[in-house]
Amino acid sequence: MTLRSVARWLNCVSALLALSAVQFAATRNSRAVDDVPEPVLQAEQSRVAAIARASRTAVSVFERGGKGGGSGVVISPDGFALTNFHVTQPCGDYMKCSMSDGKLYDAVLVGIDPVGDVALIKLLGRTDFPAAEIADSDQVRVGDWCFAVGNPFLLATDFQPTVSYGIVSGVHRYQYPAGTLLEYADCLQTDAAINPGNSGGPLYDAAGRVIGVNGRCSFEKRGRVNVGVGYSISSNQLKHFLGSLHSGRIVDHATLGATVASDEQGRVIVTNILESSDAHRRGLRYGDEIVSFAGRTIGTTNAFKNVLGIFPKGWRVPLEFRRQGERKQILVRLSGVHSGEELLALIQKPAQPQPPPPKKPGPKEGGPKPPPMPDQPLPPAQPNQPAPAPIPEHVAHLIKHRAGYANYFFNELERDRVWAACDAKSKCLDAAGVWTLRGEVAGTGAVELKLGPQLIAGKFGNAPVAVEFGKDLGDQLDPPGSGGLLVALHLWRHLLTSGPAKFGEVYYLGTLPVAGQTELCDVLVGTHQDVEARFLFAAGTGELVALEMYPDANVDPCEIHFYDYRDVGGHWLPQRLEVRHGDRVFGTLEIKEHELPPPGSKET
Repeated sequence: MTLRSVARWLNCVSALLALSAVQFAATRNSRAVDDVPEPVLQAEQSRVAAIARASRTAVSVFERGGKGGGSGVVISPDGFALTNFHVTQPCGDYMKCSMSDGKLYDAVLVGIDPVGDVALIKLLGRTDFPAAEIADSDQVRVGDWCFAVGNPFLLATDFQPTVSYGIVSGVHRYQYPAGTLLEYADCLQTDAAINPGNSGGPLYDAAGRVIGVNGRCSFEKRGRVNVGVGYSISSNQLKHFLGSLHSGRIVDHATLGATVASDEQGRVIVTNILESSDAHRRGLRYGDEIVSFAGRTIGTTNAFKNVLGIFPKGWRVPLEFRRQGERKQILVRLSGVHSGEELLALIQKPAQPQPPPPKKPGPKEGGPKPPPMPDQPLPPAQPNQPAPAPIPEHVAHLIKHRAGYANYFFNELERDRVWAACDAKSKCLDAAGVWTLRGEVAGTGAVELKLGPQLIAGKFGNAPVAVEFGKDLGDQLDPPGSGGLLVALHLWRHLLTSGPAKFGEVYYLGTLPVAGQTELCDVLVGTHQDVEARFLFAAGTGELVALEMYPDANVDPCEIHFYDYRDVGGHWLPQRLEVRHGDRVFGTLEIKEHELPPPGSKET
């Protein structure tokens, strides 16, 4: 046999062996596919579908200079999206955002929560954005599947986000403040890969619902490489702050006005308390044991910090404490961690220089330098670098600067929305002039009140009451024990008949819980003759459900809760007013008769 014949024979054998291997592999793979249980295949298909559906709501954020950015998630069809404060900080008022539809959108800053590292932005150009569903993060358990979608290392130059998959590694994690401001409380921990650029992006559950917004990560040394420990701001904290973020304000977190520590028995004990705090007025004292807060059992100091950290300034939450074996329950109004001036100064404070990372073997000095990491404040532009692109004219009108606000344009928008709903419901703008209310208060007797532009007078039983307009309204708290009911009623009538433009300074605070209401209420804050009042409206209805009048900052307000609305000569007015002051109910005013001026009357 010649060498050529041998070579031909070997080639034939090799071809037959290769064909046999292919046929064997195909048969084996076919059997393997056939052997996969149907539930496993369905689970895989569900996972792929959930990721595809959720990814459509993810946002890649780009600083308009093109050198920084991060991620976000759209939460409403009109384009509102959540991200991190530290992502928006270098962007300023205006940024560019991409989505998986392959389009680039203009976006503006709406509101910021610098302490919790959250920002709300608004994408422009559509009214039908794909929006994510926000889940209940308190239902999340360790071991649940989750996935992160975002823009790590700003890779989404093709507008397609990156997906990483993992499990929830921990819940109710507390991260100590970074510097003097940033604090992550009650966050979720995950091993889904979160790298620089993922900040602000969504963490979804297995069904594609948002359970958190990704933020801080633990990176190996200073290499900025993910090591499987990432933290996500819980969706329930985000929901608490959404109303405040929509207000366009710089939002502060809450404090109890007291500090706590664990004693030798492991109990969480009050170690200090401000006498000016609402908690002190409600009866909390030094040495009391905190048992539960906002419905959550408190067993450690961190547990207390966790739950306290998810609430904005101004919320009222239940607190249970134990003193000498006796349990007591109170409802506490939370104050702010910072004053407005202090918060503004902290977020405008220039970034301190960071120590350089340790040198590693590599190119000699003078070689190419790595690009700045995303999510970090960028160094000032050099003279030879082009300036960031100007804000387009069609965007500029959505940005309005005012001290204490991230974007005052959106505060005006929300204020006008709430007032328009109230006016459409009450129809009291044409009922200016003197109102006369007649009714009774149990235990007091008959009541008659006259409320006018320069008249507040009447009788509670046999006792005459009146307000003198030449004197400070905050000092006139009649009837005794009410906390200033006459002044509160004056502010009520004044808002309904004048509107925000003539009332005084009126702004939209956000949303707050109110006893008896299943949903959070929209809140307008108005100041009239140095007296502040909060008007709380049922969401979406325009119906005023409560009013809080504050004669001073550190005292209990006079609270009026409005019930039993009826049509009164074309005006929608309450027939029952429950008046509260501090821990007690002053009384319930049952109105039997409203006497209003004729339509078309004007304030004088």
